[in-house]
Amino acid sequence: MKFLAYEHPRLAEVRAGVLLHHHVVDLSFLLELTEPQAAPPSKLLDYLQNYESWKDRCYEAYRLLSNKWELADEQWVFPSETARLKAPLPRPASVRDFYAFEAHVKTCRQKRGLSMVEEWYQFPVFYFSNHQAIIGPYETVSFPHESARWDFELEVAVIIGRKGRNIPRSEAFHYIFGLTMMNDWSARDIQAQEVKVGLGPAKGKDFATSLGPFVVTAEEWWDKKDGETLDLTMEAYRNGQRMTKGNLKELYFSIPQLIERASQDCTLYPGDVLGTGTVGGGCLLEQDNPEWLKPGDEISLRVERLGVLTNTVG
Repeated sequence: MKFLAYEHPRLAEVRAGVLLHHHVVDLSFLLELTEPQAAPPSKLLDYLQNYESWKDRCYEAYRLLSNKWELADEQWVFPSETARLKAPLPRPASVRDFYAFEAHVKTCRQKRGLSMVEEWYQFPVFYFSNHQAIIGPYETVSFPHESARWDFELEVAVIIGRKGRNIPRSEAFHYIFGLTMMNDWSARDIQAQEVKVGLGPAKGKDFATSLGPFVVTAEEWWDKKDGETLDLTMEAYRNGQRMTKGNLKELYFSIPQLIERASQDCTLYPGDVLGTGTVGGGCLLEQDNPEWLKPGDEISLRVERLGVLTNTVG
C-alpha cells in the first residue's frame, strides 16, 4: 500500500491518504468504511502512533473499496493527477541520516584527501537532521543565501512503525512501517567548513530535506528482499538528464543493522525516520568538476517500487 499526504481542495487542510486505482483516497474516509463511529486519524503520524489498532482495519477497508469502487465518495476520493501531494510525514518526531554506502563515503573522503577510517567499518554512523525542515514533492527548495555549492543526495528512508528499544537486526524488518525516498539537500561549502570541527554537518543540511511522494509498505517490495538486502534500483535526474544510477543492495550496512544501531540504548517511536545515506555516485560532490545546482533546476529521484520525488531549486 502507498500512503501519502495531500492538501484537500476544499478544506485547505493537509490530510493522510492512500493511493488506489490511480486515485487518492482520504485515510479517514477509508477507515470509516468498516467502522463509521471509529473517529479515525486524518494524519499519518496519528495513524502510526496507533498502528497496531488501525492496521487490520485499514487493509480490510482497502480491499473493500478496491472491489466495490461504487463506494467511492467524490468528496474524499480524487484522481491522483489532480491531487496536490505533500510530504507524507511533514513533521516527524526525529530524522536520523546514516552514512552507510561505502562507495559514497570513499569518494567523498578521497576528494578531501582523506582515507577511510577503521571505525567506519565497525558500526553504522548517523547524524540528526532537522525534522522541522521537511518538504514534499514538487515543492521548491531554497538554499542558504551565503552558499554557492548546492547539491542533492539520492537516498531511501525507513519509516518506523512500532515502538522499540535495543531491536536486534533479526527482528528489525518487523519494526518498519514502510520505505520512502529522501533528498538530503546539501550546501557543500558550508558543510566543508563545519566538518573540520568534527561534529558533522549542521547548517550545511539544516534548511531542507525532501520526503515522499509515498510511504510504501512491505507487500509492495518484499519480493525484492534477499536476506537483509533490498534489490531496488535508484536513479537521480537533473532537468530530465540522468545523473546517476545505483541500487539499495549496495549498502555496506543493511537496513536491519541501521535499525539495530539507532535503537541501541534508545527508544525508536512510530514515525521516526532513518535515512540510508547517499548511494554511491548519488550527488554532485562525487563528480569531477561538478556543476552545482542553480535556480530553476529540477531534480527527480526515482527508486524502484517507491515512485518519483521531484523538487525545483528556488
